[in-house]
Amino acid sequence: MTDNLNIPPYKIKMVEPINLIPKKERQAALKRAGYNLFALRSEEVFIDLLTDSGTNAMSDNQWAGIMSGDESYAGSRNFFHLKDTVQDIFNYSYMVPAHQGRGAEQVLFPLLVDKDNYALSNMHFDTTKAHVELAGGKAKNFIIEEALNTDQYHPFKGNFDLNKMEKFIQTEGKNNISVIIITITCNSAGGQPVSMDNIRKVSSIAKKYDIPIIMDAARFAENAFFIKSREQGYEDKSIKDIIREMFSYTDAFTMSAKKDAIVNIGGMIGIKDDENLYNQIRSKTIPMEGFPTYGGLAGRDLEAISRGLQEGIQYPYLKHRINQISLLGKKLLDNQIPVQYPVGGHAVFVDAKKLLPHIPFNQFPAQALANELYLEGGIRGVEIGSLLLGRDPESKKQLKSPFEFLRLTIPRRVYTDAHLNFTAESLINIKSRIGQIKGLKFSYEPEILRHFTARLKPISS
Repeated sequence: MTDNLNIPPYKIKMVEPINLIPKKERQAALKRAGYNLFALRSEEVFIDLLTDSGTNAMSDNQWAGIMSGDESYAGSRNFFHLKDTVQDIFNYSYMVPAHQGRGAEQVLFPLLVDKDNYALSNMHFDTTKAHVELAGGKAKNFIIEEALNTDQYHPFKGNFDLNKMEKFIQTEGKNNISVIIITITCNSAGGQPVSMDNIRKVSSIAKKYDIPIIMDAARFAENAFFIKSREQGYEDKSIKDIIREMFSYTDAFTMSAKKDAIVNIGGMIGIKDDENLYNQIRSKTIPMEGFPTYGGLAGRDLEAISRGLQEGIQYPYLKHRINQISLLGKKLLDNQIPVQYPVGGHAVFVDAKKLLPHIPFNQFPAQALANELYLEGGIRGVEIGSLLLGRDPESKKQLKSPFEFLRLTIPRRVYTDAHLNFTAESLINIKSRIGQIKGLKFSYEPEILRHFTARLKPISS
């Protein structure tokens, strides 16, 4: 009987009050924030779906681990516990911690990406693309065509277009390709998973042309769950066995542990067996992140990550999490709110391009929708579209994103189904006035990762 119910595999031991402030206060807060939801104060937000990065609820087991933190500058026992956990789950020989995923990228990418060379990916996310470009490289995406049609079903919309990628390598020459990055799940495409078959074939192409291959592993456990649920031949395999196979096809990984390790801070670089690369990473970590056995983290954080990695690969937990996100997606679809279908992991991605066809890409329809949702229900989402994509690094022209998504990102073990139902109802309420929503333009535009700190204003009629 319980198989048909999405019952959380945990009980709640501590709560934090939240408050829906009056609409007039929300209007004033949004104007003060420059119509950029990143600039809101947390107490001005009722339901915070900005990100699942570091916003998770840790378990009693993780909090107990925090109390056992060894804060030695070098050689903390918590580091060795994390190292053993990484070896057990990923079957990788080496691991260097970092304060978060972008800390791992800023250490690793300059070692792999040559100036004016390409980094190939299914679809780079914002910080990954930024670190490729900061290292002097050029980011190139090869997501499958099916991912671009949000109405079309495909079980693995995060897959690479293998033919396009190999033709690009042949055309540009393998010496002009620095690295291939597999993003699991593929955030920019709508939290969409990558199949094991596709990962295996990407690895084969990388070996054929002698190109290093790394994993952007922030949501590795969710990707493994989708492989188990959707890919023939994996239904009877354990999540850990699927993870080990996924990572057997790559040379290294970067991870923001703030996602599938269910913590509030932390990341790491994993290296399969390249001792020379490991030593380079260790040396580069010291001036950028700290000594290689703490990498910008307290010992207690290392322990929380180790325990969170073990909890985050448990099947009952993953099943409940993915089902909760799917239920939100289904309610929106049932009420004619277009989303990336099928719903992937960590978030529901609302297709603002379809919902607000009157707002062009360079007036940021998903950001306009995000602002309207905040005004309606005090809910903070995030734009994943042309605002995030930014400008061409050479011409400085606004790039047109293939997607204009409002991402409703679900923190782990934080919100109940009632919170998500309220979110869905708030979006449904907006439908009646969708044509009145106006686009946005910049009043202040930073040069790098502009969406975090930009200021905007509505375009007057």
